[in-house]
Amino acid sequence: MTPTPSPPRPDCRPYDRMAVIGAGSWGTALAAVAAVAGRDVRLYSRDEQVAAAINTGHVNAKYLPDVPLPHSLTAVTDMAAALDGAQAVMMVVPSGAVRAVAAEVAEHIAPGVPVAICTKGIEPVTGLLMTQVAEQELGAHPLGTVSGPTFARETALGHPTAASVAFPFTHPDRLAPHESTAARFAHSLSTESFRTYISDDLVGVEIGGAVKNVIAIACGMMTGAGFAENTRAALITRGMDEMKVLAEALGGRRETVTGLSGAGDLTLTCSSTTSRNMSLGVQLGQGTARADCFDGKPVVVEGEANAASVIDLARRVGVSMPICETVDAVLTGRAELRQAFRDLWTRPIEAEPRALGISFANPVVVDATPVTDERLI
Repeated sequence: MTPTPSPPRPDCRPYDRMAVIGAGSWGTALAAVAAVAGRDVRLYSRDEQVAAAINTGHVNAKYLPDVPLPHSLTAVTDMAAALDGAQAVMMVVPSGAVRAVAAEVAEHIAPGVPVAICTKGIEPVTGLLMTQVAEQELGAHPLGTVSGPTFARETALGHPTAASVAFPFTHPDRLAPHESTAARFAHSLSTESFRTYISDDLVGVEIGGAVKNVIAIACGMMTGAGFAENTRAALITRGMDEMKVLAEALGGRRETVTGLSGAGDLTLTCSSTTSRNMSLGVQLGQGTARADCFDGKPVVVEGEANAASVIDLARRVGVSMPICETVDAVLTGRAELRQAFRDLWTRPIEAEPRALGISFANPVVVDATPVTDERLI
């Protein structure tokens, strides 16, 4: 009996012309990925020297000095030129600049062009995720993100890397998912080394990206203070639970947090001082004053900027995030590092899973005197 042939897989159309707004390390890496994937890419930089080095020497001397970039990648310093004819856009700027840059993009972008906000964080005061911030400035454009365990240098060098591409799915997207914005974006960025996965859970993906930076600072603090792998494993696992609870409270799915943009990114960021968040935590745990971290250079650390925003949002929706709260207390000087983590470890004993509903006082006696020895408890 002749087997019935499988139906042909539907084709997915990539975006041929893409713009990347922001020529920092991650923006440059994403632009390089898109160029290697065969896209016509315009990378926008405010820095004329950065743009000139990319165009003439094919290197971003400021942010990725040892990474050769595709010769087909073009950098521009004019926003209108970057967005002219773009079929899809990736915005890759610090979280504090998303609103202003989105407003600038809105002046030049063509109607209906999809925009991926490749920035992780939560806006202070408003409690908005980065795509929600951009939506207020951009209006009616499909908005999503590209997120995952992705160090920029490794990605740009072509080391095997995977990431989630997340956009909300409309009813037509459900009927023809290969034509969805998420699928087309994923196709547009796929290379032999950069593997994409498609998600319709934008909230879950964004929460994973925002919260993991704060948890990474916690892991760094404990590493710098001299604690070992048990401690870091506990912080990663319980930190992921905090991510799940917040994502679910905001309409995301717990399952998403166990994927690349959650567990994957959390594991990477909490495991290497290549992460600025982990590195900051290590330096603070070693007793280095904040002003002296990174040799006194003004390095932007997204987890530091977003710790207060994360716990503010959590409180608004009635979610407890004790690890994030501990990090914020230490960063703002409201708590001494060792005592703060001692208090974290001696919180009431709870159930895992939460559905058991068990909670009772920890039998460990906690007093108000600072910890002076090398033990956490």
